This record gives sequence, C-alpha cells and structure tokens, in this order.
Amino acid sequence: MLPFFGHSLDASSLAPHGACLSWDPPLIWLSAVSDTLIAGGFFSTAFFVMFSVWRRRDFQFPWAWWAFGVYILLCGVSHLLSVLTLWVPVYGIATVVRGVVAIMSVGIGAALLVVVLPRFLVLPGRVQLQQAYAALEEETRQRRSAEAMVRRFQEIEATESQVRQAQKMEAIGQLSGGVAHDFNNILTVITGTIEILGEAVKHSPHLAQITSLISAAAARGADLTQHLLAFARRQPLQPRNTDVNALMMDAARLLRPTLGEQIEVESMLSPDSAPALIDPSQLSTAILNLALNARDAMPDGGKLTLETGNVVLDNSYAGMNNDVKPGHYVMIAVSDTGVGIPAKLIDKVFEPFFTTKDVGKGSGLGLSMVYGFVKQSNGHIKIYSEEGHGTTVKLYLPQATSVVGVADAVAAEAGLLAFARGDKSILIVEDDALVREYVVTQIRSFGYRTLAASNATDALAIINGPDIIDLLFTDVIIPGGMNGRQLATEALIRRPGLKVLYTSGYTENAIVHHGRLDPGVLLLPKPYLSSDLARMIRTALTA
Repeated sequence: MLPFFGHSLDASSLAPHGACLSWDPPLIWLSAVSDTLIAGGFFSTAFFVMFSVWRRRDFQFPWAWWAFGVYILLCGVSHLLSVLTLWVPVYGIATVVRGVVAIMSVGIGAALLVVVLPRFLVLPGRVQLQQAYAALEEETRQRRSAEAMVRRFQEIEATESQVRQAQKMEAIGQLSGGVAHDFNNILTVITGTIEILGEAVKHSPHLAQITSLISAAAARGADLTQHLLAFARRQPLQPRNTDVNALMMDAARLLRPTLGEQIEVESMLSPDSAPALIDPSQLSTAILNLALNARDAMPDGGKLTLETGNVVLDNSYAGMNNDVKPGHYVMIAVSDTGVGIPAKLIDKVFEPFFTTKDVGKGSGLGLSMVYGFVKQSNGHIKIYSEEGHGTTVKLYLPQATSVVGVADAVAAEAGLLAFARGDKSILIVEDDALVREYVVTQIRSFGYRTLAASNATDALAIINGPDIIDLLFTDVIIPGGMNGRQLATEALIRRPGLKVLYTSGYTENAIVHHGRLDPGVLLLPKPYLSSDLARMIRTALTA
C-alpha cells in the first residue's frame, strides 16, 4: 500500500495539465476560474449544511447531514486540486481525493436511497402541516373553552357556596334574633332582681353564694346570646376612631395574668399604624377570644404574638377573596406556637358551634363571634395554620377616615354616679309585662316619676295627653303597628324636646343599619344591670 501511495504522489515524470491545453491562456484561465468558482460553491454549501446541523439540534438524520457536508467539502477540494494541476502535476493527490469522494458517493447514495428517502417521504408536507396546525389551533381553542367553562363552574360553585353560607347565616340570624329578644327579656329581669336580692342577702353567706351562682349563670346566658348575635352580624356596633396600638397594649397587660406564666406574650406593634374605624369594646372582646383559643392550643406553654400594621389589599387579592374590597386596612395579627389546625378543618373553624376542643371545653362560638364582628365592621379575616407549628389569625379592619362620635357621648358620662337620682318623668314602653314591671320598679327607686305602656298605641295616647314626659325609654320591637324608632319619631313631632333611650335584645334594622347604630342614637342592650340602667338614663337626660 505504501509503495502505491509513494508512486501516486511522485510527479517527477508527469507534465502539468496546462501542457495538455497547449498553455493556451484563455483555456487555462477559463478552466482555473471555473474550477475555483465551483469549489467555492461546494465550500459554501458544505458550510451551510454543517453549520445548520450544528446550530439546529432538532434536525432529523443529523449523521447523514454531517456526512453529506463532508462529501460536498471534499468535492470542493477536488476542484481546487484541478486548478493546482494546471501548473503543478499533483495528479496523485488529486486522484486519492477523488477516490475518497467516489467511495463516499457510494455510501451516501446508498444511505440516501435506502435509509433517508423512505423516512423523508413520510414527512408531512406544507398542506399537511397547515392541516395539522389548524387541528392544533382547534384543539387549543376547545381546551381554552373547556378551561373557561371549568373556571365558570368553579365561580358558580364558589358563588353558590357563598350564597349557601349567607343563607345559613341569615337563618341563624333570624333564629338567634328571635331567641335573643325573648331570652334577653327574661335575663333582664333575672339579672336585675338577683342584683337586688344579692344586696338584700349579703349578710347571709349561704344565700349570697346562691345569688352569685344565679348571677353567673345569667351572665353566661347573656354572653352566649351576644355571641350568637355577633356571628349573625346583628349586634349593634358603635364604631369610632380607635388607636389599635393602645388597645393592643391594654389587651397585652390584661392577657399576661389571664393566660398564665407558661404563655409568653410578645407585642410587635407598628409605630405608624393608622387608627381603625371600629367598635373598641367589641374589638377587645375579639382579641380576648383569639388569645384564649391560642392558650388552649398551647397546653404545655408557648408564645403568643400580637402584631399591628398598615396593609393594602389590592385588586388581585380581592379577586381571590370575593368578600374583600380593595383599599387600605389596619392589620391585627394574633399568632401562637400551638398544635395548629388540620388542613381539612381550616374551612370549618368560623362555623358556629364548631370546635376542635373536647366536649364541655368550648362552645364553638368564639371564632364565629370574631368572624361576624369583622365582617359586620366591613373588614376581612384570614386564618393560617400548620399542624404542629401554630396558627395565625389576621384581622383586616377599615382605616378611620372620620370621627364617629356616637359612643363618645356615652363615654363622657362614664364618670357619673351609677345610681344618680333625679326628679324627671320617664315614659316606659315595654311589651313584656315582667320586664315592664321590673323596669318601672327600678326607675322609681332612682327617684324618677314613671309612666308605662305595653304597645305603641297606648304610648302615643299618653304622649298626646297632658302628662309631663322628659324621657321616652322604649323597646325597639313593640306591638301596636310601629317599632320603637317609629314611635320615637312620632313622639318627637308632638314633643320636640323629648329625650329618647332605646333598649332591646335584638334590634333588627330599626336603629341599626349596616351593623352600626344610627347617629345620635342611645341604646341600652338587654340584659342590663340596674347600675347600667341608671347611668344610661342620666346620659340620655343630659345629652
């Protein structure tokens, strides 16, 4: 083999190809230029093929393309050698290159015909690609339509769930309203008379203990009723500008002895927290309920964290929570390091009477009360929990924009003596005979003159009469064709200077709209103690 290549490369006895062309310049240059241009075309084609295969990794049959590129490259080299042999007789090299090209031609031809061609013929053409693309577009359109339908069904299901929840809350509200009205009438008499009885038997320890038990049971019943009203969003609120940081600091001071030494209480209050438009007493009750739930979730001790801050709930958040109105809120967070809540129970924690505590250790109304209070205050509540790590409840309360002074008038009278006596005349309108008799007795004991009516018709008859009346003390829900608010309106037409004080265990919408007392309205919720009755009468008369 080596002697063959040596002989092939020996050009000493050969003449250049130009001699065959008689060294005719036109023929030599035409041959040289033609072979050079052809070589350039081959090189360009080889570069295009190999560079495309190198950059585009999705080419089919890449090995065939690479071989084809090398083949074209060698074809270009053979033409360059043809130019060189015009002047230098390197026929041996040219022959070797042509031999390699010939061998590759057989291999590439066979590969193209046997392997590549059958596969190439089954590749889709332009029309087939257009049809496939159209089918893909149709499938994509159908899929998007199906996804839109699924989203629509999910929205409908979510809406139906919200409607069912609203209907459930409305039903509970109606039920608790009727119960509250009648039950609070009974509790009013019980709490008031037991207070009098307790004063009478205070020198008898055994009887005093019994009266204390009765009073505690009545207070527990009143608390249960208020929790039901809170969940159903029927409790009358008195919102005002409230410094949440000050309220949280007061709550922290009260909670430390209540929760016990095993619970660490930490406050993380934002110094720039805006005031919230909220009923401060109800907010304090809500914080207390959350703290007590946190304590029960940490039987072996832990850490309770109270936080405040300003947040903005934007449109994207409101889109994921249909009950949220975008805007600025004051955030209050109560976090614990307790046992947490299982994920499957998270959606039920705000339902009334649902509790994860043992039987007899929880009424299931604590979180329900917080939920109803926040919703009634135009706020938002969110709970986050991880089993074994703890729970965080976040309250988003509306920021204050104006001062609400309804409750301020009551607070200004807080320093008055509980049993301040007077010489005014008070008209009492109460349909429950037992409550009416108790209230008349109590008000007379304060030194006031009393007139009484069991319905709106009798009350108007007295108002139209000659008797002096300084204060109308009326239940909100009364018989006689009108409610307490309507009676007060008629009374003020006849006696413009008349003072009005309302009482009720369930106000419905007579003096409460959107969960808030109408401006200038004074309400004494049932049940109440005689000290509360005396204070509110004095407040109403001096308002």
